Amino acid sequence: MKRDLLTVLDLNRAEIERLLARARELKAWQREGKSHRPLEGKTLALIFDKPSTRTRVSFEAGMAQLGGTSIYLAPGQTQMARNEPIPDTARVLSRYVDGVVIRTFAQETAEELARHADIPVINGLTDTHHPCQVLSDLLTIQEHFQHQCLSHLKVAWVGDGNNMANSWITAALHLDFTLCLACPQGYEPDAGLLQEAQKKGRRVYLTRDPRAAAQDVQVINTDVWASMGQEEEAAARREVFKPYQVNNELLKLARPEAIVLHCLPAHRGEEITAEVLDGPQSAAWDQAENRLHFQKALLEWLLG
Repeated sequence: MKRDLLTVLDLNRAEIERLLARARELKAWQREGKSHRPLEGKTLALIFDKPSTRTRVSFEAGMAQLGGTSIYLAPGQTQMARNEPIPDTARVLSRYVDGVVIRTFAQETAEELARHADIPVINGLTDTHHPCQVLSDLLTIQEHFQHQCLSHLKVAWVGDGNNMANSWITAALHLDFTLCLACPQGYEPDAGLLQEAQKKGRRVYLTRDPRAAAQDVQVINTDVWASMGQEEEAAARREVFKPYQVNNELLKLARPEAIVLHCLPAHRGEEITAEVLDGPQSAAWDQAENRLHFQKALLEWLLG
């Protein structure tokens, strides 16, 4: 039976742990120069309605390193741009390629594509979820703290309650770490996910105070204040989010060994200061690299 990854909730805890372990192994093999090509003869289609650096390059490089090939379909390059029904696109692609990564606006688009495709569909980002990012972030956290168990973690999310905030909640639902989200009023994460966390007794909390969220945590996480498609709101959002900047003052509230994550691209001087992003506690560059290693583990599992 084919599997999709549309949100973290499509996996169970054991599957997440296995994928993270496999990603660590594949990363070690790459650094040792070990060839591993289980996807020879396999092809991955990338349907991207939004621009990308890390998602596109990590999936294309990952497929190449695993012996496969990829086809990049930019905005306007498919008949979906001319209103071909998504089910038709799904049925056709299922006869051409072995898997699809879709990076688009509406989560419903990715879900409809997956419903009608006979091949695995991976969410490379929607306005609601970014599962590959948060799962590779967990890989980064495991590396930095040198242990595999994540349930002891205390993680802060500071800023917009966007797709990344939602994805951190879904990860906490499965892995049961403490997650405190500091978001301005009117910019909260998905209410249904918060309710689900409360219903399951998870340690997921929402506050307006970034200082309260950052207190004694091991990980501080942030993202841009205006995501793709919100450019017209950027000036207004800068005013609302000014108190939510990740800076040295906020970092001092975390544990001494704390790391800072940012999924990039970053706007230095807005959601994060340059001294933090480029400082010794920033794990943003390891975080970006680990997109490649986690996605290789995911591709091997789904397409292999």
